[in-house]
Amino acid sequence: MSFFNRKTADEQFDAPTTAVEDISGDYTIDPTHTRLGFSTRHAMVTTVRGQFTEFSGTAHVDAANPGNSTVSLTIQTASIDTGVADRDGHLKSADFFDVDNNKEITFSSTKVERDGDDWVITGDLTIKGVTKPITVEFESNGSARDPFGNLRIGFEGGTSINRKDWGLTWNAALETGGVLVSEKIKLEFDVSAIQNAS
Repeated sequence: MSFFNRKTADEQFDAPTTAVEDISGDYTIDPTHTRLGFSTRHAMVTTVRGQFTEFSGTAHVDAANPGNSTVSLTIQTASIDTGVADRDGHLKSADFFDVDNNKEITFSSTKVERDGDDWVITGDLTIKGVTKPITVEFESNGSARDPFGNLRIGFEGGTSINRKDWGLTWNAALETGGVLVSEKIKLEFDVSAIQNAS
């Protein structure tokens, strides 16, 4: 092999790999390659975006019988991060998440459906002791074996919720009309999961 044809380690890592046809199995979410984000309107004119940085989750994927699949997720509430310390402090306070008394946000699937590469996951979202059902539509980003032999799968999805349904009711009126923080929250998921060793 000539010098000019050699690939660096990064290039080898980024090289295309063949998708794995049967992705059935048990998986653990890879937090270093997963983003659990959200966005909402602020003062009626701009969008504030944030994410949770500490979480764990597992999934059982049954490609042949999607209804047998399951997903569970636990988020550390205090890991909320919008890039502004004062705003994060307010979100952690009793006005919003009250992280001293509500340390975790959890999600547990109750129904999984599949249509081609699209998956629809319905489950119970628990925030501040309030449990409500949500449905998240996911699109598959494919599957591949990484350089370490791990089977990885990726999904992107999202949904919208009304934060008041979970008791997150704080707000402030604007002099020009409207409110400071929108009740509608968009949830954004960019998930990478690694199949558990058999």
